[in-house]
Amino acid sequence: MPRPKQRTPDLRDRVLEVAVTLLADEGVAGFTTREVARQAQTSTPAVYELFGDKAGLVREVFFEGFRLLGRSLGELAETSDPRADVAAVAGAFRAFTLAHPVLAEVMFSRPFADFDPGPDELAAGAAVREFCVARVQRCVAAGLLAGDPTDIAHVLVALAQGLARQEAAGWLGRSAASVDRRWELAVRAVLGGLTPSASPGPAVRDAGRGRAQARARGPSPEPALAPGPVPSVGAG
Repeated sequence: MPRPKQRTPDLRDRVLEVAVTLLADEGVAGFTTREVARQAQTSTPAVYELFGDKAGLVREVFFEGFRLLGRSLGELAETSDPRADVAAVAGAFRAFTLAHPVLAEVMFSRPFADFDPGPDELAAGAAVREFCVARVQRCVAAGLLAGDPTDIAHVLVALAQGLARQEAAGWLGRSAASVDRRWELAVRAVLGGLTPSASPGPAVRDAGRGRAQARARGPSPEPALAPGPVPSVGAG
């Protein structure tokens, strides 16, 4: 009688689910292939056979994070207010990052020394990027925002990720009211600064010149809407 197949799609799904949960519970330091295998009630060789190595397992966690984020964004209904719909994107990133802080760290930072996102991993954010850009494009077409939709989407997502990290670390305020107020202030300031009537100040023009100089030095890979860490400004 043939031996039943052990490396099944069900086992793969279970290992991935355990990996995401373990990462959330134990953080990067407590994330080991052996512990994932133990909690998934399988063997370490089985995990390696399914995912190749630890980096392969982390890569699948990375993809799973973008699938979950894409699902969250997909639940945002399009309303008759394009500007509010753009602001809602920041709210979705906030909710996702607070619900999955370590998973967001894997997606938007590089906490694992043996995992360096390549082209396929960066492309995983394409659907997320397209969703955000489409929301901004609708706002630009309605005359409510002025600027390149991709640029605006990157700025908005970078703002949301930074604020969410600050909030998760307890640096954005000591009360829910102060945290919400600072979120509203930040999003309103960014969107207000991008209205067609807003003219760039000296600092913005200097930043634009710096970007032009950087482009003159040569192109750099386009990140999947993934900024680096944001410095703390303290709680209050």
